[in-house]
Amino acid sequence: MKTSDRAPIPGVGVVIVRDGELLLIRRGRGANKGLWAVPGGKVEYGETREAAAVREAREETGLEIAVGDVVWVGDAIGPGDPPAWHFTLVDYAASVIGGTLHAGDDAAEIEWVALEDVLERPVTPTMVDLMKLLLGSGKSRPFRKT
Repeated sequence: MKTSDRAPIPGVGVVIVRDGELLLIRRGRGANKGLWAVPGGKVEYGETREAAAVREAREETGLEIAVGDVVWVGDAIGPGDPPAWHFTLVDYAASVIGGTLHAGDDAAEIEWVALEDVLERPVTPTMVDLMKLLLGSGKSRPFRKT
C-alpha cells in the first residue's frame, strides 16, 4: 500500500488521577509493547471517541468510567520511512464509577503511580507531553471536550 493511501488511525487514552496517582498500564502487545502509558486504544468504526474511551478502560483495567474533558491531543508516529504506525490520539480525563481493577486485554500490568514518578518508568513517547500538562509545565490550559 502506498503511503498516500494510508491515513492515521484514531485512538483515545484515559487519564485517571486519584490521590495524586495516575493509573498506568504496561502495554503487552502492539505499538510500544513493554512501555507504560495511560489505558487506551483504537476507536472502532462507528464508535465515538468517548465510547471508545469507556470500552478501552473496561477492557484494559476492568473499571467503569465517566469520561470528562479532553486533556491532551497529539500524534504517535512509529519508526521507519514510511512509519510503522500513525495514531492520532485524544486523551480524556476520567473518573472511576465502578468495576474491579485488573489488567486485561493488551495490558501486561496495571499500577497506580505517583504523578511525580511516572517519567521514571519507560513510557511511550506521548506520555512525556501528557505529563508536562499534568505536572503544570506544558501548555497553560488543557484542551476542552469537543
